[in-house]
Amino acid sequence: MATYETLDWDVDADGVAVLTLNRPDALNAFDLTMARELEQVFLTDARDDAVRAVVVTGAGRAFCAGMDLSAEGNVFGLDESLTPTPEDFRERYDEPPYDTGLRDTGGKVTLAMHALPKPVIGAINGAAVGIGATMTLAMDIRLASTKARIGFVFGRLGIVPEACSTWFLPRIVGIQQALEWVYSADILTAEQAHAGGLVRSLHEPDELLPAALDLARSFVVDRSPTALGLAKQMLYRNSAAADPLEAHLSDSLAMFYTSIADGKEGVAAFLEKRAPAFTGTATELPRIYPA
Repeated sequence: MATYETLDWDVDADGVAVLTLNRPDALNAFDLTMARELEQVFLTDARDDAVRAVVVTGAGRAFCAGMDLSAEGNVFGLDESLTPTPEDFRERYDEPPYDTGLRDTGGKVTLAMHALPKPVIGAINGAAVGIGATMTLAMDIRLASTKARIGFVFGRLGIVPEACSTWFLPRIVGIQQALEWVYSADILTAEQAHAGGLVRSLHEPDELLPAALDLARSFVVDRSPTALGLAKQMLYRNSAAADPLEAHLSDSLAMFYTSIADGKEGVAAFLEKRAPAFTGTATELPRIYPA
């Protein structure tokens, strides 16, 4: 496992990993190092079969206070000499110079997080502003401390919501609420975020992380990693499909492949009234969508 400058990574005996944003003196502000390290965690460490779920939180009194604006030059790490067209960027977005000089670093993080075939839970312990707010949208479930403050403040800085948040946020809270929060660029209280459907539940500060860990554990103990990984894939993709036939085609394949693997053990355990011993993994999911 790699060591990180801006993150802490710890995995317990149940396979629940705690990923802590660890720049407390800077309120865990997001910089280019943190961007690279977060992307690496979700592409490598979190994909280890020993990891069953990931809980993300912040060290100290903040979750993530947004982009570190103290960097010299373009604070977002972008190459201002480029003059990209939409057509050229779409064709070559993962090639130089666009991959490093143009692509949104927060978006790289949330794409890696979203692609992880395991539950990801946010434990928002304090201020979550800008990328600190938008990175949580790619997490499957968000819990918040009563002291959390969340802000989609981009309009105040003259920039736009990033980190794929214009895809995630309306799906989580609806288009009207998403537009209001982005238009206003206000800092939301934990209660406002909860009322708007952004977070699942509110917790006293010292109860937040234990609640998130208990929730994660309830998702993975005696559960099939293959079934969970496929279900996550299906819920995200099929909820955006144009027709329910798309869901039928993918869930038919998923049912077939799970029924001849972990499904056999699950049925046997149910009939024998014992805990299942699943052998499937989340890293080798059967293919249920066209390439």
